Amino acid sequence: MSEWIEIGSVSAIPRRGSRCVSTPEGKIAVFRTQDDAIYAIENRCPHRNGPLSEGIVHGSSVTCPLHNWVFDLASGRALGADEGQVRTYTVQVVDGRIFIAPEAVQVAAE
Repeated sequence: MSEWIEIGSVSAIPRRGSRCVSTPEGKIAVFRTQDDAIYAIENRCPHRNGPLSEGIVHGSSVTCPLHNWVFDLASGRALGADEGQVRTYTVQVVDGRIFIAPEAVQVAAE
């Protein structure tokens, strides 16, 4: 497990909420759904750079707070009539702690 980077506890993120993880080149939004699934995506909407971590979580999707674009948290793809995609990152939950794959931070820093 040492190759994974611990980013906090599941309980630190409210259900249907999020937190941000800073990387050298930007932020990753980490989401917790109502059913306790954890997802991590780029924290920047491709439409107008809206902070997705401030969006509304519903099911396994998040709605951008600026212009209501909806993104699937698993794939990062825009849903509905909108086009675009955000980067997704691999996460693991072990004993209530959230870990992000180290390549996520490296990729975000490129």
